[in-house]
Amino acid sequence: MISVERVIVVGLPLPELVAYLEDFTRTEEWDPGTVSCVRLDDGPVRAGARWRNTSVFRGRTTDLEYRLDVREHERLVFVGENRTVTAVDDLRFGVEGTGTRLTYRASLTFKGLAKLAAPFLRSEFERLADGVSTRLPAAVANRT
Repeated sequence: MISVERVIVVGLPLPELVAYLEDFTRTEEWDPGTVSCVRLDDGPVRAGARWRNTSVFRGRTTDLEYRLDVREHERLVFVGENRTVTAVDDLRFGVEGTGTRLTYRASLTFKGLAKLAAPFLRSEFERLADGVSTRLPAAVANRT
């Protein structure tokens, strides 16, 4: 398993940041690997909501189906799966002055033969996490 974690301070009140991030289609705005993200069900965002996320990693395109497993006042957990990996994005929120402190943790568990590649991919995932640290505050500042 590979886990990366970043603490990001965002200049948006906690409830507004949670509302922004619970819509996983917005990963297109702040996740450097995401090229598209489409909601697969209808209605308000709630635990169990699902998305198809298409991303590019090391020049290869991959699709994961994500679901919102935990939706709480100060925590969101998205779980994405395909035949080679299970990805967990665990977002925890706390008040930081007039903004919000976001602890972003992404964990990837590889399946089958893909497990063999995991030790060689850590630096790539660290780089992606650094990109999230940069892009997310900018995306929130530029939201409409």
